[in-house]
Amino acid sequence: MYFTDRGIEELAQRRGEEEVSFEWLAERLRDFVDQNPEFETPVERLAVYLARLDDDED
Repeated sequence: MYFTDRGIEELAQRRGEEEVSFEWLAERLRDFVDQNPEFETPVERLAVYLARLDDDED
């Protein structure tokens, strides 16, 4: 397990049964970037990755 997986595992354990909308998730990501502007690029990349998951690969 990568060190970064610890946060992912905690998220799954604490909130794995919850249902959220992508609108709610987008707001939380905006809040996070507002509080932590140094993470703007990685959060942007994650958002783009999630938005394009179902796109056909060229």
